[in-house]
Order: sequence, then structure tokens, then C-alpha cells
Amino acid sequence: MGLLSGLMGNASEVDQDDLDSLLNDTLVDGESVQKAYKVIRDMFIFTNKRLILIDKQGVTGSKVEMLTIPYSKITKFSKESAGHFDLDAELKIWIGSEPQPLVKEFKAGDNINDVYRVLGQFVL
Repeated sequence: MGLLSGLMGNASEVDQDDLDSLLNDTLVDGESVQKAYKVIRDMFIFTNKRLILIDKQGVTGSKVEMLTIPYSKITKFSKESAGHFDLDAELKIWIGSEPQPLVKEFKAGDNINDVYRVLGQFVL
């Protein structure tokens, strides 16, 4: 789903090689990436210890914000699909006492079930 999916604002899975240099100074001992998805220039990365949100800002994307969310702060999460004819899916994650969830869109071919399974493994 690559570039076109990314330009449409939908999540596509990130290659492990692309993550190594980005997370070299971020991951702690014993921490490993379970799944990583990219939406245009931004990413959300699920490790065995936390969720890392990467927000690239500005025209060049040289300014980068990394937000860590411990799995213990995720209060609930859901996945939503419109059905058989609309293969798009949506992932919602509620963090702490925030009333609005974090929302990420998935296109057909981007397996939302894997992300949902990773969340279930670490949050429940």
C-alpha cells in the first residue's frame, strides 16, 4: 500500500531496516519493536514495553517529536471496519483520562488485526 496509501493518510507497515537508525538512541535494553506503521511522514511504533508516536513536523520533516505512551496508560482500544465492501479499517486508542481517542486509518492490505493483537498482548 506504500506511497499512495501514505499520501491518502492511511497506515502502511514500516520496514525494520528503516526503524533501526531512527530508534537507535531511543530503545532501552531489552526493548524490541513488535510492529510499526507509517501515516504519511508520521509513525506509531509498538514495542514490547511502550507505544512510541513519531510526529515529523515542518515542510522538510527535519523537526521530529517522539511521544512515549506506556501501555499501562492505555485505557481501552477498538478496531472498526465498515464491512465486506469497504475494506478500510480504523484503530482507536484511548489514553489516560483523555476523552478523545488517538485514531489511525488502515487500508486494505494493512493488517489492523496484527496491531490489535499487539495491543491486546501488552495492554490486557
